[in-house]
Amino acid sequence: MSERPLILWVRRDLRLGDQPMLAAAVASGRPLLPVFVLDPETEALGAAAKWRLGLAVAAFARALEGIGLRLVLRRGQALAVLQALVAETGAGGVWWSRLYDPESVARDTEVKAALKAGGVEARSFAGHLLHEPWEVETGQGGFYRVFTPYWRAVRGRVVSAPAVAPSRAVAPAVWPASERLEDWRLGAAMNRGAAVVARYQAVGEAAARAKLAAFLDGPVEDYAAARDLPGVAGTSRLSENLTYGEIGIREVWHAGLRARDEGRAGAESFLRELAWREFAYHLMHHSPQITRTNWKPEWDAFPWRGDNPEAERWRQGMTGEPFVDAAMREMYVTGTMHNRARMIAGSYLTKHLLTDWRVGLQWFADCLTDWDPAANAMGWQWVAGSGPDAAPYFRVFNPAGQAEKFDAKGDYRRRFIAEMSRNPGSEALAFFEAVPRSWGLEPTQAYPAPVIELADGRARALAAYGSRKT
Repeated sequence: MSERPLILWVRRDLRLGDQPMLAAAVASGRPLLPVFVLDPETEALGAAAKWRLGLAVAAFARALEGIGLRLVLRRGQALAVLQALVAETGAGGVWWSRLYDPESVARDTEVKAALKAGGVEARSFAGHLLHEPWEVETGQGGFYRVFTPYWRAVRGRVVSAPAVAPSRAVAPAVWPASERLEDWRLGAAMNRGAAVVARYQAVGEAAARAKLAAFLDGPVEDYAAARDLPGVAGTSRLSENLTYGEIGIREVWHAGLRARDEGRAGAESFLRELAWREFAYHLMHHSPQITRTNWKPEWDAFPWRGDNPEAERWRQGMTGEPFVDAAMREMYVTGTMHNRARMIAGSYLTKHLLTDWRVGLQWFADCLTDWDPAANAMGWQWVAGSGPDAAPYFRVFNPAGQAEKFDAKGDYRRRFIAEMSRNPGSEALAFFEAVPRSWGLEPTQAYPAPVIELADGRARALAAYGSRKT
């Protein structure tokens, strides 16, 4: 068995360091055959996420070459592809790092059962999270439904040190055929937007590590306050790298701990936000319906609207509410959106426009390069009121009030809304280069009037909430 190759099925673990599966595989001394499978679950990714994944796969393929390996690319149903590779190579096992969304769990469960039934070693590893979702329990043995007690439970937990990146690995005697990444055209749906968004991507492990170092060298000091200011470069911007596993969460956590121990004022807040990501996965594991139905079943009767013309104005960044529109335009230009802006844009859609949170969830899944199944679902349900949040539904964010508080000088709004400036900057103009031509948007057009008066939208949302209760 020790001489038979080991297939490493890579997914969202596209790095060499802090990679438990890879470290164990290299330590085994067996020939290693990394493979990336473009299966239906991966094909179903949104336009921006699939394009960005392609960049991550290409970078990881280059990194593997540095330790003497190749990344084999195959397209098809995961089980069929893996079984074919076992037959081709005589591999004695298939290993992978775990994923936790319902679709991946169903796929991986089927793959593991079928491989084992065929006499092939099938083994899954931790690596995407600090703590496996089933490892953290309440005193009663259940799962946490509120973040603060979850944070108290994990804040002092021991997190193993990140595994060191291997310098060399054993390659198989013969490499199986591989498809070509460019033939998959993973960025096709991005159309002209790819050229704009590409300017803002930090792809691969080295870029992610540099980004973390730069953050901990300065911005972390003011993170507790600056993280809420979209016009300030006050966050780590690691979300894109974490979602594709271009940097390990253990590496980030331990770096945050060192910053805290060195007295960096914002490090504790940074660690708390890493735990918020963990909490999203904790919830998705224990209540997988969070990705598609109301987390609180009593919200099934709420009269949200389906897709509608006002939601289309929201998608276009043309609601007439500058903070909301700046948020949407930031997404089209950079591929991501500031967290505070996500809350404002989400609240506006679900409350002022009374639109079903799933409309927004799907749009973000299509447009975010840092799309994460757990964070996206929890974030939308949190802001809509149907999810795991102790705050009442009638917390309706006022975009104008939020702008006064978190973008007092208007830097963020001017950065992305060309119509607010006599001489708009390149990023504001890039919005018109990135969006679909079918929208017919031009920087010379007038900024639109508000879709709805904020007071009227709030009143309508509260009336709908009241009617649901009676």
